[in-house]
Amino acid sequence: MRTAIAAAVAAVLAAPAAAQPRPGDRTRTPEQMVAEFGVGAGQDDLAEAIAAAAAHPLGTVQNPVRVGGPEGERAYLARLRCADGSEPAIGPRADAGIGAFGSVVASYPLDCGSAAPRRATVVMDMYHEEHRETRAPAGFAIVP
Repeated sequence: MRTAIAAAVAAVLAAPAAAQPRPGDRTRTPEQMVAEFGVGAGQDDLAEAIAAAAAHPLGTVQNPVRVGGPEGERAYLARLRCADGSEPAIGPRADAGIGAFGSVVASYPLDCGSAAPRRATVVMDMYHEEHRETRAPAGFAIVP
């Protein structure tokens, strides 16, 4: 009897954990996440947020670079170039709070040495699987 009760208690306690998304689980779209967290209700709100963010410099918390996951962050950074055409040195990823689209954003310090823009920080929002950014932050160029 005790074994049955212990098994039932374990099943009840494990159920909420099993329902939680696991790290790396990307089954929800950005729009679903926005709706889930109460920031907006879908495509129209996302389009409005993108338009509002465009008033700010690209790569800031107010207008983070939209990419798809950690691999999107790495791919975008690999395409950035300093004013002299060199690749910037990329520092460690850091949490940068909540961005313009209601999700957690990350920042990367970039160092171009003596080339412009010398040192800068780029902020990214990795919850945009459908988007591939073609623009570069001020002072940088981007390769296709």
